[in-house]
Amino acid sequence: MKAPRVVVLSYGSGNVRSAVRALERVGARVDLTDDAQAVERADGLVVPGVGAFGAVMDQLRAVDAPRLIERRLAGGRPVLGICVGMQVLFESSAEHAADGAGIEGLAQWPGTVTRLQADVVPHMGWSRVRPAAGSVLFEGLDEERFYFVHSYAATTDPAALLGPGPTRLPLTTWARHGQDFVAAVENGALCATQFHPEKSGDAGARLLRNWLRTL
Repeated sequence: MKAPRVVVLSYGSGNVRSAVRALERVGARVDLTDDAQAVERADGLVVPGVGAFGAVMDQLRAVDAPRLIERRLAGGRPVLGICVGMQVLFESSAEHAADGAGIEGLAQWPGTVTRLQADVVPHMGWSRVRPAAGSVLFEGLDEERFYFVHSYAATTDPAALLGPGPTRLPLTTWARHGQDFVAAVENGALCATQFHPEKSGDAGARLLRNWLRTL
């Protein structure tokens, strides 16, 4: 079986090499690029993210990533967001938002990313997750811990905000740091994790293998 071709989107986000290496270790052929044709042709697209929500959105717009992501999803082509690369998939974020107005995200899912309500922020370290029933990403990973580094998160289930309808609702996986927050979402071709699978040892490698099998 031919190894899947994955593009890790290069747009200025830091520490993307660890994602490239992790994907290569689990059997993917990986390109680090923002080339539109490569993004469109790839079996899978990974959108990493480190830093502030607004800065990441500006960097994504600079390489036309919102359009590229939308085109892939319209064609049912898999996309995986990581950390802030997950947060930007929601409607907005309160991080550094002026006058209480949210900073606009990609709006693939409803909801606003807000600061964690916890005694210690940022949340930095290993936490257990509670996978959704029927999860593909977390197959064989029910009791595992993953590595998180973040101060903001989505705290409302996007499936609850969408409500019943003709389309399949997202599967939401949860974790807790002071409060429950969204640790991962699976929604057809679009998946994302708040934690860093590339920094999560064997559990993260297993999750990436599970994702590769969907390509």
